[in-house]
Amino acid sequence: MGLFDFLKKGKEEPAKQPTGTPKINQMPGQQPNAASTNQQNVGSTSTDTYTVQSGDSLSKIAQRQYGSASAWTKIYNANKTTIGDNPDLIKPGQKLTIPRD
Repeated sequence: MGLFDFLKKGKEEPAKQPTGTPKINQMPGQQPNAASTNQQNVGSTSTDTYTVQSGDSLSKIAQRQYGSASAWTKIYNANKTTIGDNPDLIKPGQKLTIPRD
């Protein structure tokens, strides 16, 4: 078998699409946009990330993301390790996962 025999045999396959989400570079000192989220596909479940801003609460974030303040528990359950035991104590700068299933 020669070095380039693989070029002669086999089926042509379409090129594979890159996976993952490109990272957005931010200028030093620039605040992230509170309204924007980065979508990430993980298998068949997709999620967004949200950076907590001053004055945010889980219910305010849920209202903006889902249209219902009562959906705050969905965000809390996905982020217990980041938030801790008290869902009322979120801090500016924390990055939260926003489930989209």
